[in-house]
Amino acid sequence: MDAYRELAASYDRLTNDVDYRAVVDFYWQLLKRENLQPRTAVDLACGTGSVAVLLAQRGLQVTGVDMSPEMLCMATQKAENIENRPMFVCQELQKLHLPRGVDLAVCALDSMDYIINPEDCREAIRRVYKCLNPGGCFIFDVNTPEKLRAMDGQVFLDEDDDVYCVWRGEFDEATNICTYWMDLFQRQGSVWQRSYEEHREYAYSAAQLVGYLKDAGFTGIEVFADRKLTPPEAGEQRIYLKARKGRIK
Repeated sequence: MDAYRELAASYDRLTNDVDYRAVVDFYWQLLKRENLQPRTAVDLACGTGSVAVLLAQRGLQVTGVDMSPEMLCMATQKAENIENRPMFVCQELQKLHLPRGVDLAVCALDSMDYIINPEDCREAIRRVYKCLNPGGCFIFDVNTPEKLRAMDGQVFLDEDDDVYCVWRGEFDEATNICTYWMDLFQRQGSVWQRSYEEHREYAYSAAQLVGYLKDAGFTGIEVFADRKLTPPEAGEQRIYLKARKGRIK
């Protein structure tokens, strides 16, 4: 079953501890360091649109891109009452194509890790480069290999009054992929509906991603600890990467 098909309706409830405002605030710290004031942005793998809405509320013209129609349906509902409404498009990142360039591209919550074929990840980064205006900025985060390896054999539980989700992780050293098997129970009136999803993430190293960014043509590449303007330390669970597309001379 496709990831997020059944999870979409309950995703925000199960991730209500995610501080999206802090994520967007960190983007702004990086943009301030780069002396950038973007007017347009693309939110890659936008999910239910939380980051896209926050960017739009800061005055940007935003396009949200995701491969899940179900997640985009939730995003559209979330954005329907804001004045500067984002536009949402269903695309895979390795096939990314926008009708016009943007000043900023972001990809939050380790969504790049979901591209489990490294060549597809390389192509997605090339596509991001092409969709950026000269001088544009690309910011994204990934789970570190250390975090994904530590998921092996772990069992987790998320729940509220109407949703119950139990999932377990397994890391395969041969493929460098962490797989999450999720059993999801969602209340439907007086009964509970059970569904199952499989999620997989590739453990990209910082060096690997920096190489892909350089190959695509990006410059000004930096790697940061989780929402900190400092390099990652040993054992870091999440890192951010920032890169720029050069200006036309």
